[in-house]
Amino acid sequence: MDFRLTAHAEGELARRGIPRPLLDQVLREPQQVVPGQGGRKAYQSQLDFGDGTIWLLRAIVDERVAPPMVITVYRTSKIDKYWRRP
Repeated sequence: MDFRLTAHAEGELARRGIPRPLLDQVLREPQQVVPGQGGRKAYQSQLDFGDGTIWLLRAIVDERVAPPMVITVYRTSKIDKYWRRP
């Protein structure tokens, strides 16, 4: 599936130092897709950014448009806050 990025999401990639290939990986094969606010969805995966620390990379996606649009993207250490256990 193809995704578009808002200007905000593009800026957040640069500002937060998130490599585009990691975002692409999460969009193609997320470990989880969970409901977000306002009908959006959070695509998320636990990833090592190269320093041995596991981060949660989250992409907030609006699937109601074609192609789906990435609204924002960020990484967080608060995995327990966002990760959904079965």
